[in-house]
Amino acid sequence: MAKETKQQLLEEGMKMLLVRGYHDLGIAAVLDATGIPKGSFYHHFASKEDFGLQVIDLYMSEVHAGLAHFLGDESRPPLERVRAFFEATQDKYRGDGYLGCLLGGLGQELSGVSDVFRRKVEWCFGEIAKGIAGCLDKAVRRGELPK
Repeated sequence: MAKETKQQLLEEGMKMLLVRGYHDLGIAAVLDATGIPKGSFYHHFASKEDFGLQVIDLYMSEVHAGLAHFLGDESRPPLERVRAFFEATQDKYRGDGYLGCLLGGLGQELSGVSDVFRRKVEWCFGEIAKGIAGCLDKAVRRGELPK
């Protein structure tokens, strides 16, 4: 049950962060949306900052799954894989009613005021860039992109 509670908080938090951003998101709103008591929140998270960082981890697990699915599809040419990843991501955001990427939003909102979030967002973008760069390198080797 404890894992379910934490997962529920993280999933709802991610939805709300994508819509509201970090500063406009109150823990009370997450608790109201999930029906979970305040004590349970602080059982799983030391602070709002800890919660936000763990939401990013959940988000990145979804991003990594998407990267693995699309960029790892050897049946498609590398550039098509990259394009498919971005198109699927865009479609998901539109379908869910989000304006854009959680990392981009939090990076813009918090990078200037929180070193912890700035470093986390930079690391996440670096991980995404590595995956895409690997696929682009394959496209260069296949002659589909100039060096």
